[in-house]
Amino acid sequence: MKKMIITGSTGMIGHYLVREALSRQYEVWCIIRRGCLRASDLPVSGNLNIVEADLCEYHSLTLDGQFDCFVHLAWDKTFGVSRDDVDIQLKNIEYTLDAVRLAKRLGCSVFVGAGSQAEYGVLDIPLKGSTPVSPESGYGIAKYTAGKLAGLLCQQMNMRFNWIRITSTYGLGDAAYTLVSYVIDELLAGRSPELTHCVQQWDYLHGKDAAKAFIAVVEHGVNGKTYPLGSGDSRKLSSYVNEIAQIVNPSIILGYGKKIYYPHQPMFLVPDITELTTDTGWKPEIVFRDGINEIVDAKR
Repeated sequence: MKKMIITGSTGMIGHYLVREALSRQYEVWCIIRRGCLRASDLPVSGNLNIVEADLCEYHSLTLDGQFDCFVHLAWDKTFGVSRDDVDIQLKNIEYTLDAVRLAKRLGCSVFVGAGSQAEYGVLDIPLKGSTPVSPESGYGIAKYTAGKLAGLLCQQMNMRFNWIRITSTYGLGDAAYTLVSYVIDELLAGRSPELTHCVQQWDYLHGKDAAKAFIAVVEHGVNGKTYPLGSGDSRKLSSYVNEIAQIVNPSIILGYGKKIYYPHQPMFLVPDITELTTDTGWKPEIVFRDGINEIVDAKR
């Protein structure tokens, strides 16, 4: 039985990843923040082990035994004005390198890190692993730097390295401030969600499919490659919102144009997943409507 370490396992993708790894007979070790209230949401399994440690403790953390692979999802301050807090984001780079060194101490041969669409900046072309980047937010700059330095450190430590740039995901357990969660919650409450004009081109991927992609990269990723992650179902954001409304409450008028776009808002987020599929065999399985129905059924 292979042993996988996952940081950030109490986030939405992390939850799905833990369950998927357990279903594939991995022994899973979750490193979670001390006092994390969402720890109780993790599944109960004899093959699941919980370790409490904050990001700042990774540099000195020790665990018994030898491990095979390390998936690093944890990141401090991913939302709001803190995305541009340079001191916090600089620490995240340090924590990522601490995670690489921890993986090496534990005997891992594979390190997979979670990047972000924010690394690309504002572009109007399909996003590939090789697409030149120009991040504008502190978060995007830090993610890009962390990925490049982690790749270099993995090379020096003789570990296989991959970086997965997540675009837009959704699913059960997603944060309330994300667009999909916000729209669903407002409509269920009988309120009109306040939105931008939602003309940007987007690509939403279900968290369960994202988890399967991470495992596919763990098992079959080509060393050194960066993979953008999405569903391949690219359309205007208003199309996604309208579909949610049709499922939840089609009688409510949507508040398009009530909000302005936030700083560094990319208007074209279309990942090219061809290379990811070619290298690993992974393909998304859940269509958006089915994923939304699952969330709505759970909330009603």
